[in-house]
Amino acid sequence: MKLLFDANLSPRLVSLLGDLFPGSTHVEDFANLDADDDEVWAYALQNEYVIVTKDADFDTMSRLAIYSPKIVWIRRGNCSTSLIEHILRTNFESVSALCDEASELSVLVLY
Repeated sequence: MKLLFDANLSPRLVSLLGDLFPGSTHVEDFANLDADDDEVWAYALQNEYVIVTKDADFDTMSRLAIYSPKIVWIRRGNCSTSLIEHILRTNFESVSALCDEASELSVLVLY
């Protein structure tokens, strides 16, 4: 299970969470930080990443799409990178369940 961290999250999360989510990457690793959502979406779908974002647009896109990458939507306002790390660590089982091939869910909302 590889995560793709959106531009609104710190690239440090890749290394901070590498023990739980090996092979993860950040948008800045393949595109400019101003990459549009469609570009991030296509990259995640093509490379089998789960998008981790604070952006509501990906939830909307997933409702309208025939094929959607899995999305972890973090619904927190301004918060530290360490809090985002904590949220993902404590919800590892939920993220894993989202990524299960049998799961029909496309979006996991974390607070």
